[in-house]
Amino acid sequence: MDYLSALIPPIVMAVAFIALIKTIVKSQGGVNKAKEDAAVDAALARAEASGPTSGSGGSTS
Repeated sequence: MDYLSALIPPIVMAVAFIALIKTIVKSQGGVNKAKEDAAVDAALARAEASGPTSGSGGSTS
């Protein structure tokens, strides 16, 4: 029975990992994808419109 107790933890971890990956893949896209994309686009537009916040870095041409 030692072999059984040695195999159970890796099997449980494999099943949990597969469930995690399936959940991540399922949550990509869907009904709220357009809303999430719009929120990211708005945040990027605000960041670009505000310009650089520090004097270091960037191009000096």
